Amino acid sequence: MLTRRVIVCLDVRGGRVVKGTQFVALRDVGDPVELATCYEAEGADEICFLDISATEEERGTLLEVARRTAERLFIPLTIGGGVRTADDVGHVLRAGADKVSINSAAVRHPEILTRAAERFGAQCVVASIDARARADGEGWEVWIRGGRERTALDAVAWAAECVRRGAGEILLTSIDRDGARTGYDLALTRAVAAAVPVPVVASGGAGAVEHIPEVLTQSGADAALVAGILHDGLTTVGAIKRAMRAHDIPTRMTA
Repeated sequence: MLTRRVIVCLDVRGGRVVKGTQFVALRDVGDPVELATCYEAEGADEICFLDISATEEERGTLLEVARRTAERLFIPLTIGGGVRTADDVGHVLRAGADKVSINSAAVRHPEILTRAAERFGAQCVVASIDARARADGEGWEVWIRGGRERTALDAVAWAAECVRRGAGEILLTSIDRDGARTGYDLALTRAVAAAVPVPVVASGGAGAVEHIPEVLTQSGADAALVAGILHDGLTTVGAIKRAMRAHDIPTRMTA
């Protein structure tokens, strides 16, 4: 059985890691390079940097952060935010990333997924999907631009389309659960995981150690993204890994 992954997410703005609730009310939590190396030492399987402002002036900042981080990390690094073309994907990979997450640009220009997969391989193309429950309770809708712009896309159907166009992984974030610490959206994650043949990373809602084994055993997710509860010192990657092993979830052994 394939091991399940714990991915630590670092939202980066202006060269610093920040954290908020439902993509707003941001607060500074530290230096991205130092935090990344610390989480690797604790046993994180991957690190994910997301440039949440993605302005042109900060693009250079994030690439430099990526270079400095890649020099020190021995685990995979995913970077996303502000990636608009296949050339951008190449720039991020050359800066040291192993995978590139694409969100808003994929909705506006889905061909970016195909072009990036053809040039660099599907294994490094991550379709990042931010989803919010519809008001009528009938499924979930895709939002872009950091959760500020609504689309007409159904999240499950869009995930399947992303894979058809070349994405090798889905990073699925529940906007409703982001920062709420009430647990992952199991129904959303389960629906997307059942619709695609590639790994799905569950994101948004981790508030306690038990939420990670829960999402990995009950939703079909291949990995769980964790942020705030680690940044605030409420738990550690090691504690999460021990909880996973207690639930017989295969995971990479750490010291």
